[in-house]
Amino acid sequence: MILFDLQYFAKEGPGGEKTEDATAKKLDDARKEGQVAKSKEVQNAVTLIGLFLTLKFSIGFVMENFMGMFQNFYNRIPEIQGLTAGEIKMGTFQLLLRGMMLRTLLVMAPFLLVGLVLSFLADYAQIPWKVTGKPLQPKLSKLNPLNGFKRIFSMQSVVELLKSILKIGLIAFFVYRTMKDQANVIYLLFQMSLWDGIVASGNMAVSLGLRISILYILIAVLDFAYQKHKFKEDMKMTKQEVKDEYKEAEGDPQIKGQQRQRMRDASRRRMMQDIPKADVVITNPTHFAVAIRYDTDVAPSPTVLAKGQDYLAARIKEIAKENRIEIVENKPLARMLYHNVEIGEQVPPELYEAVAQVLAYVYHIQGKI
Repeated sequence: MILFDLQYFAKEGPGGEKTEDATAKKLDDARKEGQVAKSKEVQNAVTLIGLFLTLKFSIGFVMENFMGMFQNFYNRIPEIQGLTAGEIKMGTFQLLLRGMMLRTLLVMAPFLLVGLVLSFLADYAQIPWKVTGKPLQPKLSKLNPLNGFKRIFSMQSVVELLKSILKIGLIAFFVYRTMKDQANVIYLLFQMSLWDGIVASGNMAVSLGLRISILYILIAVLDFAYQKHKFKEDMKMTKQEVKDEYKEAEGDPQIKGQQRQRMRDASRRRMMQDIPKADVVITNPTHFAVAIRYDTDVAPSPTVLAKGQDYLAARIKEIAKENRIEIVENKPLARMLYHNVEIGEQVPPELYEAVAQVLAYVYHIQGKI
């Protein structure tokens, strides 16, 4: 005989195929690990179009500042020349260079601010932020060469390669078409003044950038849909995983059942111990038995000490006989008490008269009244 485990033949290993949607707990755990359905292309597309739109409306400001900066630099070249040929006054040169860098930073500041804000908004629109440090924790599994080869030759790598080829191809096509449409302007650049040539080049760059940005938005929408679908598929669980998670969160049903049984047994033992305190046991006579106690020092109305059906009812009657407690047959009253009054509860007002008649009968037999 050959022993084998059928789980080895399951599609996704132990537990079978992953056909169940991810539970809220698994999605939350994945979120803590930094695994979310997010597309980098959305962030890139929004940032790119924002930067080119900013450049379109501020190109005059940018060009004017850069032209003024370089003109100022050339005008001050004599100030940095020393007394002898080739000598440079380093202090003056450093001061001039520092001023140029500061002015360049001020000119570029709006673009940096727009890029930062749009990048944050694009990221937040896909997945609201949740601070977690788990993605930063070192994992030895990342150093495993086998895992590295799996990532390199995985389907995700193939998709990323195809996506990069598609982007490069489409961008190259748009660059070619734009340059072809602007061929006349390019030929005239050599005949324009410096300022006119810079403005024309800037307009061509902005026009090309906006076209590429619009293309990038289309790519980003498709990639976002793909990432959502891929994340949903990756997060799917097997039926066994769902069961295990339920057991972990709610407790093993068998163990919980055993705990409930133990609680019922303990409650039943306490109930049986209280039967000797009863004044009367009202029966069906075979199916139901309810033990009643009336003590004005404990409660203003009669209280149900114990109740049971079939075997338990017979056991209650046995204990009542052993303790010389009166057993009274009253089918309607026994049923009403059993179904409507819990152990330890007082008899409801609508049953006062019926219970009072039974107690009066018992007290009369016992000579108490």
